[in-house]
Amino acid sequence: MSDESVIVAESAPLDLRLSEDELAATREHITAFIEDVVDRASAEGAVLGLSGGIDSTLTAHLAVEALGTDRVHGLVMPSDVNAADNMSDAERVARDLDIEYDVIDIGPIFDAFVDAFPGETTDERVETDPLRTAAGNVRVRIRAVLDYFVANAENRVVLGTGNRSEALTGYFTKYGDGAVDCHPIGNLYKQQVRQLAAHLGVDDDLVHKTPSAEMWLGQTDEAEMGVGYDTLDAILALHVDGPLSLSATVRHLDVTAEQVERVVDLYERSAHKREMPPAPDPLYL
Repeated sequence: MSDESVIVAESAPLDLRLSEDELAATREHITAFIEDVVDRASAEGAVLGLSGGIDSTLTAHLAVEALGTDRVHGLVMPSDVNAADNMSDAERVARDLDIEYDVIDIGPIFDAFVDAFPGETTDERVETDPLRTAAGNVRVRIRAVLDYFVANAENRVVLGTGNRSEALTGYFTKYGDGAVDCHPIGNLYKQQVRQLAAHLGVDDDLVHKTPSAEMWLGQTDEAEMGVGYDTLDAILALHVDGPLSLSATVRHLDVTAEQVERVVDLYERSAHKREMPPAPDPLYL
């Protein structure tokens, strides 16, 4: 089993690690949550997308612990922008856990959307292409549709794989990877996701893997957000979730005001993703 004490990078401005007792309690709390969600839905089990990243890997491990191998179904859904190594890691996780999994190439489905699009086609190799993000979101939403196709066919629930850091910054696709029945690791900062994964014995190369949503070739989470996860977690914990002012956060973490403002901007602009779609106030109720 890996030593979770090595998971936090030396450059992390704030140590958010859980104690051994907290890790054990968190593990038990999440597995009980997954089991309860499935039981309340009178479902046969759970479906989740496997990307080869640490979030889906940890969620899969916790789901198996909660439900057993025969009640977890993984979907590996590559396209032409996914690194082969990541898809290989996703299959490796499924094999290591001994769960049923299917590999579904979403490329032809994506191409059908592009062919049906009434405007100009996108060239995702061009960073300034205005349709680059839209095309990436289409891939994510295709995966969500397939998750629910399998879940509905097999009477299962769809497990989300998003963490707290992504939720607070809106780093997920609305009605894509945000379209799930529950978020088992949704209250864990990225730093804690890595730590809990190590605690469960997940391979170190997966724990320390560079995070990427792979919405287009060469995309990484941290480059797109404009801030590293360790810094992001610290600002979220002390300023967005916590009581410190901008200036106090800068002093306490030794980060720049621009970094704090960037995180706050991500949080504020993504508020709509964390809420139900609005309706006007009722007039006659």
